[in-house]
Amino acid sequence: MSGGPADRVGDTAPAAAPTDSEATEPTEPTERTEPSGGRPMTREDAGTAGSARRGRSLRWVITPAVLLLLVLLVRTFVVTPFGIPSASMEDTLEIGDRILVTRLTAPGDLHRGDIVVFDASRAFDLDVPARGLFGSIVAGAESFFGRGQPTDYVKRVIGLPGDRVRCCAGDGRLEVNGRPVDEPYLKPGQDPSLTTFDVTLPADRFWVMGDNRGDSADSRAHLGDPGSGMLPGEDIIGRVWVRYWPLDRLGSPDRGQ
Repeated sequence: MSGGPADRVGDTAPAAAPTDSEATEPTEPTERTEPSGGRPMTREDAGTAGSARRGRSLRWVITPAVLLLLVLLVRTFVVTPFGIPSASMEDTLEIGDRILVTRLTAPGDLHRGDIVVFDASRAFDLDVPARGLFGSIVAGAESFFGRGQPTDYVKRVIGLPGDRVRCCAGDGRLEVNGRPVDEPYLKPGQDPSLTTFDVTLPADRFWVMGDNRGDSADSRAHLGDPGSGMLPGEDIIGRVWVRYWPLDRLGSPDRGQ
């Protein structure tokens, strides 16, 4: 056993008295003092110091976690960054531009000429690639840094629910509800459309097109697909709010109409 003879139950023999040579002064427990030389540190002080250290350690863990949660909440419900990967919206948005998309604009509050980011999987009848757990984690990390999913598109709203959109008027311009539309945002040298169409949008459906009409797979390219190229309002992620990169083009893209 670890204890001495006096620790065992049943020991009754008296301990031998120390001789003069064995007698020692009673020892006092050693007391620690604060580095400042103040009062001795008691057990209560030691416990308080330990609690303070644990509190500081917890703050190092909790503070980043709270900040990350706030960032995720803002990205999910307020604004989300995206990068522009293609030339379909030139010259308004160029490859490599970075934009912030506001999620606070409801589909019913959109206007013709607004630029939106949306999930095109239904409207354009796109195949959604299957992902495992690892793929989902990677996609989430990429999204955190502004890289959208393969089915995320950016286009300009041309027609609202209930609109009739047609190509083209006698002068070559698009017609919306029988009126020719001026489109100053078109990339120089581009025709409004080389594809003829005449569509009337049902409730909660939008007609979207790129500004670089000759290099944009937009609503026109999916007329024969199950969704007829019409974008459901619930698939709109948000409206483009501001371009934050590059800095020399910082600002809100023109709405155009």
